[in-house]
This record gives sequence, C-alpha cells and structure tokens, in this order.
Amino acid sequence: MNEINGNFEMQEVDLEKKVNEVAVKVKASPEVQKLATQLDIRNAQAIMSFGQDTAVEISKFSDRILSSISNSSVEDSGKMLQQLNSIMGKFDKKDFEDKKPGLFEKIFNKVKDDINKLLEKYQTMDKEISKIYVEIKQYENEITKTNNMLEEMFGKNLEYYENLEKYIQAGYIITDNMRTQVIPQLEQKAASGDQMEAINLQNGLQALEMVEQRIYDLEMAKMVALQTAPQIKLIQRGNYNLLRKIGSAFVVTIPVFKSGLIQAIAIKRQKIQADAMKALDDKTNEMLMRNAQNIASQSVDIARLTSGSSIKIETLEKTFETIVRGIEETKQIEEENRQNRDASRQKLLELQHQLESKR
Repeated sequence: MNEINGNFEMQEVDLEKKVNEVAVKVKASPEVQKLATQLDIRNAQAIMSFGQDTAVEISKFSDRILSSISNSSVEDSGKMLQQLNSIMGKFDKKDFEDKKPGLFEKIFNKVKDDINKLLEKYQTMDKEISKIYVEIKQYENEITKTNNMLEEMFGKNLEYYENLEKYIQAGYIITDNMRTQVIPQLEQKAASGDQMEAINLQNGLQALEMVEQRIYDLEMAKMVALQTAPQIKLIQRGNYNLLRKIGSAFVVTIPVFKSGLIQAIAIKRQKIQADAMKALDDKTNEMLMRNAQNIASQSVDIARLTSGSSIKIETLEKTFETIVRGIEETKQIEEENRQNRDASRQKLLELQHQLESKR
C-alpha cells in the first residue's frame, strides 16, 4: 500500500511537468506549422471548424468521466460494512474467559450444551465473516479496476490537451501572419480607393476576428482538459485511501481474527472437557484412593496444557477492535470520496457547459 501511495504522489507531482513538456513539444512540432498552412482563412466554415474534432472529444470525455463517477460500484459498500459491523457485534470475549466450575453434576450436565452452543455461534460467525471477506476482496478489485480506468482516462486527457495546444499554437501563427503580412497588404491595396479591395480588407479583418475567437474557444476547451486532470487524480486519491484502509483493516486483519477464533474455540473446548475430567477425577478419588494420585496428576497436566493459548483473548479483542475501527474509518473515507466526486461532477458540468456555450 505504501508503494501505491508513493506512485500516486509521483504522478501528482509530474502533472505540472507533463503540461510543461507538452508546451515545449508542441512549439517544436512541425505538425503545428502544417495545421497553420492548411487552414483556408477565406473559408468561414473552415475557421469555425478548426480543431472542432478534438474539442468535441473533450466534451464526450467529460461525459464519460461523469458517467463513471455516477455508475461506479465503488460507492455501493455501505451495506457490506453494515453487515460486517453486525457480525463483529456477535463477538464476546467473555465466551473465551475461564469460568469457575460449579458442582460436579452441573458441570457434566452442561458440558455438552456449552460446547455445542459455543461451536454453533462461532461456526456461524466464521461462515458469515468468510462471505463478507469474499465481498471485500471483490470490492478491493473493483477499486483497483476503477483506478486503472481513471489512469487510462488521465493519459487520454493529456493527449486531448496536447492536440488542442497544437491547434492553438497554429492559430497564433495564423493570426500573427495575418497581422504582419496579410492585413497590411490588403490595407495597401484598399488605399487605392478600389471598392473590391476595400471589401477584401473587411473580409480579411473579419477572418482575423473569427480566428481569434476560434483560438479563444479552443483555449476554453484546453482549460477543461487541464482542470479535468487533477479531478481524475482527486478521485484516484480517495480510492487509494480506501485500498489502504481495506488492506490494513480487513484483508490482513480478518484472516488473523478468523484463525485466532478457530484456535480459541478449540482451546475453549479442551478447557471445558478438561474441567469436566478434573471434576470426574476428584469424584473418583473418593472411591479409588489407590489411583487418586495418578488421576490427579493427569488432570493437572491436562489443565496446564489446555489453559495456555497461542492466541490470547487480548489478541482477539485487538483484532476485533481493528476491524470495527476500520469499518468506521472506511465509511468516513467513502463519505469524503462521495463529496469529492459530487464536487468534481459539478465542476466538470460547469466547465462542460462553458465549453458548449462557446461552440
């Protein structure tokens, strides 16, 4: 998980660097000059559609991101966490604590019932935890899948940004050429008083204004692409936080808790049987004095053997608390992610509306 966070931070730092690299790359690209020479400034329709395909792709791309935010199953974990919380609520450390044995008859009459009830309760709990564990792993895979998709979107967004920058730089080349060469030539010809040349001058000025407006529209589309990039990373950050929390609180802790639970049940079962055996030995001691020392010694050995546990009650309690705390923190992270996604969704919609209003 630390490696995941490290990778994310590196990607976040590289964003500004990548944007600068794109700017340098575009300015040195022969494709920019080619785009500038291909535009027929006498054709109003050609000017209006200059860079249109890339701008439209940006709009569609924003829709895709919004759709992925709205339809992601990453948000559908509340019910799963509630189920896990309910299951963990059944755990009672008192079930595994030593109890003072009662009378001989009471112990023997209840030994079988105590064992069966304990096994039934925690075997059911084990099955329920196993089912939730599978769902948590699927949830973890879904988050990873979503982040991979977002990373693909991030790369595609930079590609759109680069293409828009090419059209924008080509547009600047065109306007610079028009101001320094085309318009002065038209003004010189119009100075003769020829009516047709005056019309050509007006057409040239109008074409210059249209190209400048087109550059402004493409700049707006580029701004959408630029602001979309950190929005994607913001969503990824929330998902990485979820992955870290799931990994630490659930994926690792649940198997440990289950293993400890199984061992604790086995030890508890041995302890109950040992207590019953000791009570039987004590009663038999009254009838069989010859074997009293032997039976008592075996009873003590069994009691010592079964009273020591490789999994302590404190360990179970600690792993239980880790899982419950993980549930609450995951809910908090998901709520923050939901708010971030809502904010991102609203921001993208506003930017998209601005872009569409400039078409």
